[in-house]
Amino acid sequence: MEVFRKLDGLAEEIQRSQPPVDLWGKFIYCTSLTGSILGSVDHMHPQDFEKIVSPVSVAHFSQYKLTRLLVKLLENLGFGIHTLEGPDSLDHEPLRGGEILMGYECVSIDTTDECVTATVSFSKEGKLLMRKIQSKILIGADGAGSMVRKLVGIDLKGEKDLQKLVSVHFWSKDLGRYLLNERPGMLFFIFNTEVIGVIVAHDLTQGEFVLQIPFYPPQQNLEDFSPEICKKLILKLVGQELSDIDVIDIKPWVMHAEVAERFACGNNQIMLCGDAAHRFPPAGGFGMNTGIQDAHNLAWKIASLLNGVAPTSILATYETERKPIAVFNTALSVQNFRAAMAVPATLGLDPTVANSVHQVINKGFGSILPSSMQKAILDGIFSIGRSQLSEFILNENNPLGSSRLAKLRHIFEEGKSLQLQFPAEDLGFSVSLNPCTGVRYLEGALVPDSDDVVPAPELPTGRRRDYVPCADPGSRLPHMKAKVLSNFPSEETISTLDLVSENKVEFLLIIAPMEESYNLAQAAFKVAEEYKVSTKVCILWPADSVTRVQPESKAKLAPWKNYIDVIEVKRSLDSSSWWSTCQMTEQGAILVRPDEHIAWRSKSRVVGDLYSKMKIVFSTVLGFESMNS
Repeated sequence: MEVFRKLDGLAEEIQRSQPPVDLWGKFIYCTSLTGSILGSVDHMHPQDFEKIVSPVSVAHFSQYKLTRLLVKLLENLGFGIHTLEGPDSLDHEPLRGGEILMGYECVSIDTTDECVTATVSFSKEGKLLMRKIQSKILIGADGAGSMVRKLVGIDLKGEKDLQKLVSVHFWSKDLGRYLLNERPGMLFFIFNTEVIGVIVAHDLTQGEFVLQIPFYPPQQNLEDFSPEICKKLILKLVGQELSDIDVIDIKPWVMHAEVAERFACGNNQIMLCGDAAHRFPPAGGFGMNTGIQDAHNLAWKIASLLNGVAPTSILATYETERKPIAVFNTALSVQNFRAAMAVPATLGLDPTVANSVHQVINKGFGSILPSSMQKAILDGIFSIGRSQLSEFILNENNPLGSSRLAKLRHIFEEGKSLQLQFPAEDLGFSVSLNPCTGVRYLEGALVPDSDDVVPAPELPTGRRRDYVPCADPGSRLPHMKAKVLSNFPSEETISTLDLVSENKVEFLLIIAPMEESYNLAQAAFKVAEEYKVSTKVCILWPADSVTRVQPESKAKLAPWKNYIDVIEVKRSLDSSSWWSTCQMTEQGAILVRPDEHIAWRSKSRVVGDLYSKMKIVFSTVLGFESMNS
C-alpha cells in the first residue's frame, strides 16, 4: 500500500473500495457456517490502523479488482488498451509505445546485443497469426506458469505440488448478510463429516466468496465439480439452504513453493518479475506483495538505465536484492501453510496422511485397479477420515474429542495456526530476523555501513513480527510525520516517504540544519550533476525549533535550488526524534533511492573530502563502481 500511495491515488481508491476492515480480520474454524465454532483468531492489532510505522494501513482487495484499477490508471496516464476483437486492434500496425495489447501469447524470444525480439501469437477471425515485438528489455511478468521463464530456460527450485485444490468463485448476498450479522470474518475453515473446505469472504457486503476445496486427480476430475455439484458442496459447508448461490468460475490449481534459479538472463535484457519469478502458497498474502515489491525495485533501475543515468550493471542488483526476499518469503509462506495444516491434523485429519493415501492409490498397488474402483476406495477412505468430525467424537464429553479440542485451543492461544499479518515482512521486505540489524536488502544498489556485519541467514519463525523502523542501508526509509516549512500561514503535513519524488528518478539526501551537513549537501549536488542524476536535499528541523521557512538553507545551498525544509511532527512529547528513530546523531545524513530504500547513510559527521566521499557513494549505488572493479 505504501507503493500504491505514489500511483495517482491508487491506495485511496483501494481503501474506499475494500470492505470494512472489521469484517475481514478474523479467521473462524467451525463445523459449518451455521454450526459449532471450534475456535477463532482475530489477527488485527490496534497498531495496524494507527498509522504509526506507516502512513497507510493494511488492505484486503481481490487481485482481479486491483487489475481493473491498474488498467484504468494506465488509461488515465495515456496508455492505449487494445483488444484483438476491438476496433482499435493493432494486430499488424507498428507499435508506437505506451500500448497494452490484450490476448497475445509469447511463443519465442531472441536476443542480440542491441535488443530483445519477442514473437507473439494471437487469434484473429479463427486464424492463428504471429507478430514480432522488439524492445531493449523484456520483463516476464506473466504469472506462475510464465512462458517467458520457460522460453529462456530458467528453472524453478523448491517444493512442487504441496496441494491440489479447486477454486470456486461464487456470489450469495444471503450468505453475506447472514455472516455480517452473525459471524463476520475473512477465512472460514470448515470441517464436517460431509465435506472439508475453506471459504474466503472477499466482500461480505456484496456477498462475494471463493471456496477452496482439496482436489485429488485423476480419481477426481473437473466433472466432479460442476456448478450444480459445487452449489451442493457450498450448502453442506454453510449448513442451511440458500436460494441465491451464483457460481461464476471453477478452476483447478496446484500449490507450489518455488523460486526461479535466476531472475535475469541475456546480459540482464530479460527479467522475471512477480509470480513468474516465485510462486508461494497463498498463506499470508506474500505472492502479490512480493510481486509488487519486485516491480517497485526494478522500475527505477530500468528508468535510470534508459535515461542514461546508470550503466546496465545496475540491473544485476535486481536479482541480488529481490531473490533473497523471495527465498525468505517462500520459506515463511510454507511454514504458514504448515501451521494451517496443524488444525485438521489435531482433529484427526492429517493432510499428509491423505496425500500418502492418494500416492499409494496412484503409484502403489491401487494403480493396477480400475479407475472407478480407485475412486471408490479414495472416497471411502476420506469418508472414514471425516467421521472423526462427528458430534459423537468431537465433544467435551468424549475423552478423545475433549483432548483434541483442548489441543486446538492451545494452537489458537499460542498463535500456532495460520497467520494473516506479517508487518516486518510486508513493510520491511525482510530477510533478517534480528531486530537490531533491521529488515533490509543486505547488498545491491547500496553502500553498507563500514562496520556492518552481515547476519547469517535465519529461518522464519512463522509468527507475527512487528516492523521496527530502521535506517540501515538497504532498509525502507522510516515513516514520520513532517510539516513542510513555508512562508504561508498553514504548512502541509506529510510523511517522510512523501519527500521521495513520485514521478521521476530522483535521490533524496536527508540532513539536519548544521554547517557540516550543508557542506555535504553541496558536495552531493556537485556529484549528482556530474552523473546527471536528479537529487533533492531535505533539511529536517527538530520539532518546535522553527515555525516558518528560514533563509539559512537558501544561503547555505546556493546556487542549488532543489531542496526542501521540513520540521518533524512528533506523535507525543516523549516520542523519539527522527535521528533517534534512525539510531543516528543529527550530524549524520541519509541518502534515499527512488524506491524509498536507503542507499547510504553516515551515522555521524562525515569527515575528510566530502566530494570524494559522495562520488564513491553515487558511483557504487548507480553501478559504476562495479564496472571498474
